[in-house]
Amino acid sequence: MEKEARRMTAYQICLLPGDGIGPEIIAEGVKVLDAVGAKAGVAFSYTTAAIGGCAIDECGEALPAATLEVAKASDAVLLAAVGGPKWDTTDPDKPRPEQGLLGIRKGLELYTNLRPVTVFDALSSASTLKPEVIDGVDLMMVRELTGGLYFGARERFYDEAGAGVGGAAGQRAYDTLEYREYEIDRIARQAFEVARKRRGKVTSVDKANVLESSRLWREVVHRVHDADYPDVELEDILVDNCAMQLITRPADFDVLVTENMFGDILSDEAAQLTGSLGMLASASLGDSTALYEPSHGSAPDIAGKGIANPLAQILSVEMMLRYSFNLQQGADDIRRAVTEVLDEGWRTGDIADASTPEDRVVGTARMGDLVVEHL
Repeated sequence: MEKEARRMTAYQICLLPGDGIGPEIIAEGVKVLDAVGAKAGVAFSYTTAAIGGCAIDECGEALPAATLEVAKASDAVLLAAVGGPKWDTTDPDKPRPEQGLLGIRKGLELYTNLRPVTVFDALSSASTLKPEVIDGVDLMMVRELTGGLYFGARERFYDEAGAGVGGAAGQRAYDTLEYREYEIDRIARQAFEVARKRRGKVTSVDKANVLESSRLWREVVHRVHDADYPDVELEDILVDNCAMQLITRPADFDVLVTENMFGDILSDEAAQLTGSLGMLASASLGDSTALYEPSHGSAPDIAGKGIANPLAQILSVEMMLRYSFNLQQGADDIRRAVTEVLDEGWRTGDIADASTPEDRVVGTARMGDLVVEHL
């Protein structure tokens, strides 16, 4: 009851700036969110918490318990980026920033990742693919987020017996790719529901010719489809073929649904269709809360320089308004504002090209200001 009363006046947002360019770009996301709130008569309040490398520096772990508690108590979570070479290690006993991201997904039970891939007309020349190949690209990656290889049993150990080919003693390691039937069922339903709101086609990605987990995946996806979503077109594609088809015929895809690791790889590949990871947002959804973040990394090489592209963070705010708060007009306004800014020729360095006038190349804060002006 207390939470519902609070919703009438304000939404509570957990901010996770993270590492590298994270603090710079999340500031622009907040700037846009406040502008939308002022226009719509909705208030947003914020609590900032540590995650990733900065959390390791502060308290020795990538996801402090306090951060998870703040996230659970919030209406939504806005994350920027985690990681960097400072914390890179192959020591399995040392914390890594990515553990914070995996941990919060698991802790908030965020099992669905939505990553839209849309080519803005003004940026068609930024892609390395021919314009006729990317023309009309508008797809949604639906990735299962809390199962599979990233969360399976794993171990590294010294094998004195040297069993197997070669027979030499040495280190061994394994990671387990495991899926339960209900995990596949619920992500399949998410994909079919998304497809019903789009063009009505789902492409299910697996490796059923090799992996037993993929054979279960295919069986469950088809069972869900046949029982409850016969109106949606369904096709199967092997992951290696999908990687090729995303380059040769990307406009043919509508919704792609895939397990965790395949989705991690393919969504980054799909992101490059747009010419820059700096343009792509994502939403990680659970049954009770959601987390929104850009698809790119922390870019430590440009951190602190004020030149990072904040548009993926801003478009993450757009997704937050759509999926967590049902503020569709505010979300539409952000999409329109970003489109207009790009149509006017404004660019950050990562999406500028030789034809971009020098006075149209702007930094992080100025790009955020331009979006706000167009709101």
